[in-house]
Amino acid sequence: MSNQQNAGKAVITGASSGIGAIYADRLARRGHDLILVARNQARLEQLAARIERDTGRKAQIVVADLGKVEGMKRVEQLLRDDPAITVLVNNAGVGAAAPLLQADVDAMQAMIDINVTAVTRLTYAVVPAFVARGAGTIINIASIVAVAPTLLNGVYGGSKAFVLAFTQSLQHELAGKGVRVQAVLPGATRTEFWDVAGHSVDALPQEWVMSGDDLVDAALAGFDQGEVYTVPSLPEVADWDRFEAARAALAPNLSHSKPAARFGVQ
Repeated sequence: MSNQQNAGKAVITGASSGIGAIYADRLARRGHDLILVARNQARLEQLAARIERDTGRKAQIVVADLGKVEGMKRVEQLLRDDPAITVLVNNAGVGAAAPLLQADVDAMQAMIDINVTAVTRLTYAVVPAFVARGAGTIINIASIVAVAPTLLNGVYGGSKAFVLAFTQSLQHELAGKGVRVQAVLPGATRTEFWDVAGHSVDALPQEWVMSGDDLVDAALAGFDQGEVYTVPSLPEVADWDRFEAARAALAPNLSHSKPAARFGVQ
C-alpha cells in the first residue's frame, strides 16, 4: 500500500466510527482518496469533512445499509464501475456476546448478512477489476474469535471464522495475480462494538483492551511487513506460523478412501 500521493481510492465499509473511521484517516494520510460507506449520514459527513480538511484528500460518502439488498447492490455497483478503486477494507460488522440460548435468531441472521454476505459480495464485486489490472488490496477485518470461538457468541465467532477462511482462500487463489489480501484479527478493542454487543468494554480486564488507533496502526504495519494474517496483540508471529503449520499438516490425511483404523470399520 503506497505512502505516495494519488494512491487511488480506498473503499471502507463501516466507516462512520471506530476502526473504520481510523482506517479512513490513516489511508488518507497514505495518499488515498476515500469512499466511506456506512448507515449514519451525519457521522459520515463529519468524518469526510475532517479528513478533507486535515489531509487534503477527497472523501466521498455512500449512505448504505449492507444488511439490505438495495444498500448492498449500490456498493457492489460502485466497486465494479470505478476504475480508480485500489483498496477495499471490509470492516462493517456486527457483534454479539449473548450465548446461544439467550440470542435472538433473527438478530443472528442479520449478523450473518453483514459479517459474511456483505464481505463475500463486495469482494466478488471488486476482485475481477483488481485481477485485470494486476494490482489491488483487500483488507478483511476478522477477530480473534475466528480461532477462539468460545470467547463470545458462537454465531459471531462462526462469522469471523468465515472471514478468516475466506481470506485464506483468496490468498491461495490470487497468489501471483498482483492482489494483496490481509485478514486482521483484533482482540478486545475500545470501540462502540461492545455497546452494540451488549457487554461493556469497561467490564473486561483493561490489560486486554487495545485502543482503536493502536489496532489500526499495528494492522497497517503488519500489512507493510507482508503479513497476510495480522493479530495485533500477538507478541510472537512464530506462534501464528506454528498454528498455520499444524493446520497444513492435517491436509494429507483429511481425505482417504477408507476410515481411519481407530474406528474399526472393515
